[in-house]
Amino acid sequence: MNKDQADGSWKQFKGKVKEQWGKLTDDDLAVIEGKREQLVGKIQERYGYQKEAAEKEVKSWEDHNKYRW
Repeated sequence: MNKDQADGSWKQFKGKVKEQWGKLTDDDLAVIEGKREQLVGKIQERYGYQKEAAEKEVKSWEDHNKYRW
């Protein structure tokens, strides 16, 4: 997957991310911009999760939505 494809995928899945993690703001999503580690970090920050818990949630979401970074 090239950068343009990844950018397009992120735009498509951004709404699903917001549905899953409603505490993430539009500004958070702008910072994340398809970067997995940024998503994990923002989930930790907004939900007070440990890194392992945030990683597990993101992995589950990826598998369910078939999203690839």
